[in-house]
Amino acid sequence: MPVRIQSVLDKQRWRRFWLACHLYLGLSAGLVFTVAGLTGSVLVFYIELDEIVNPSLKISPEQAKQPLQSYEALYQAIKTSQPQRPGAWRLELPRHPQAMLMARYYRPDEKQHLQFAPLMVWVNPYTAEVVSSRFWGEYLMTWIYDLHYSLLLDKTGKTIMGIMGLVLVVSLVTGLYIWWPKTGKFKNALTFKAKASSTRFIYDVHKINGVYGFLVLLLLLISGAVLAMPEVFNPIINRVSPFYQPSANLSSPVPGSQRISLDQAVQAALYQFPKAALRWLETPKDAEASYRIMLYQDGEPSQRFPKTMVWVDQYSGKTLSVRNPKEQSWGDAFINLLHPLHNGEVLGLPGRLIVFISGFMPAILMITGFLRWRQKRNAKLSAEITKPKLAHSQLAAK
Repeated sequence: MPVRIQSVLDKQRWRRFWLACHLYLGLSAGLVFTVAGLTGSVLVFYIELDEIVNPSLKISPEQAKQPLQSYEALYQAIKTSQPQRPGAWRLELPRHPQAMLMARYYRPDEKQHLQFAPLMVWVNPYTAEVVSSRFWGEYLMTWIYDLHYSLLLDKTGKTIMGIMGLVLVVSLVTGLYIWWPKTGKFKNALTFKAKASSTRFIYDVHKINGVYGFLVLLLLLISGAVLAMPEVFNPIINRVSPFYQPSANLSSPVPGSQRISLDQAVQAALYQFPKAALRWLETPKDAEASYRIMLYQDGEPSQRFPKTMVWVDQYSGKTLSVRNPKEQSWGDAFINLLHPLHNGEVLGLPGRLIVFISGFMPAILMITGFLRWRQKRNAKLSAEITKPKLAHSQLAAK
């Protein structure tokens, strides 16, 4: 057999193989991809949507003109409302003047069997009134978050989502390979065919969504897989580029000494980074622990979850340790980029809108892919039925 013909046959066999991979991976994991995409679109704006769903969590414009309570007063209000919960609280500062301060208690006794289900407490920063207390996963937005992150299956679900993400990367790449047009055919391959049949229209919708959404979907799948399985990927990255390792950061108790206020700890942290903005305040978990103050510096990929941190002795107010992400390894930089990349925050509002829109693409790909598979199957069945009839009619004619 001539080499040229053999080469063409080999390419055809490989194309059929990758087409089968694309088809069966898409049909098997497509539903998970669809669920992850649609829930991911919601989660891009889940804090804002939570305020809309729960209007009691939004402060009136009139009340927002009042002076803010001290951080210590807000912390004491939380402790008074939850006296049975010793240990650390993590306080997230309000995102805007009409937003509540949101505090998390990470390991409540009621949810010890779950990997992540903190108690969430909302406090009015102008009155120090505790407005709401809810467990993560028991209200709409966090239920959607758990569905997206773990299929409501806790740690097992996270692993499933991570594996599914990698499987779908293969499906996405094989789809691009199958689509790749010959030289000079790119323009036609990147557009809808005019006056096309419904069959061709479905194919065009599938390919256009896959091609134009390829890069965004690929980044979302890879970042999602790494975030879902840190126990797999982090050791590999750490071996190549070691992560930041915090020291013990223990406070030095002195007999008769009192804990300094949360406000004093904040002042000590801001002294280290005077141009930074406060984001999170973590209180000591016990008598030897320290305050951890999290701040945002210009240029960090995430404004909500920055990595600038200062540990402060809870008795003396002395700075125990500082973490400056501008001096981090590339391994830390990569890990710190994943979450803001996954939700689009790294590019601000435009990035969030891109991720929001891209979340609908898996549903479109799943539906059009299924329709294409059904069209081909029906055409094949029709051909198998027609072939014997045609042969019979030919014999009869003889």
